[in-house]
Amino acid sequence: MKKVLAFALIAVSLLAGCGEKKAEAPKVAFQSTDLTGASFARDFALTDHNGKPRTMADFKGKAVIMFFGYTQCPDVCPTTMAEMSEVMKQLGPQADQVQVLFVTIDPERDTQKLLSEYVPAFDKRFLGLYGTPEQTAAVGKEFKVMYNKVPGTTPGSYSMDHTAASYVFDKQGKIRLLLRPGQPASFTVHDLKLLLS
Repeated sequence: MKKVLAFALIAVSLLAGCGEKKAEAPKVAFQSTDLTGASFARDFALTDHNGKPRTMADFKGKAVIMFFGYTQCPDVCPTTMAEMSEVMKQLGPQADQVQVLFVTIDPERDTQKLLSEYVPAFDKRFLGLYGTPEQTAAVGKEFKVMYNKVPGTTPGSYSMDHTAASYVFDKQGKIRLLLRPGQPASFTVHDLKLLLS
């Protein structure tokens, strides 16, 4: 009876030890908003600025940063793209495992030619993506991106109100993070290194 009791006490203490170790296991701590397990932003069908049809599957094996904007945006779009360029510099050789995508929400004005000049100006590895107004609307809905036209003084001088955050996807193409506009490049670099490790 004493042996059984002693064995039971040892078993309980071992189980308690296991429980404590599990509780102490390091949790992945992202600097950005963690969207792991979200059921939106699963895929898209657009064309890149070289004229090649693209889906998320084309970038499997790379972390993907996706930003929705337009080339005539005066503030948040060029600022975000410049920040992404800085992120790539800070990543060094690991930058080759990251794909930045700029999705236009202004297909009326953002032609393939315009995107091919605008997007690679920030980093030659960046890709601009565009679609028909219908394709753009479908992608906006799937990715929960809001955008709408704000009339200007002439029909062609309108601006676009739009969601200013960026999404990050892991190497399997699953949504993982939301990057807030203006967050430090070091936060994004930290999080990308976690996803790439």
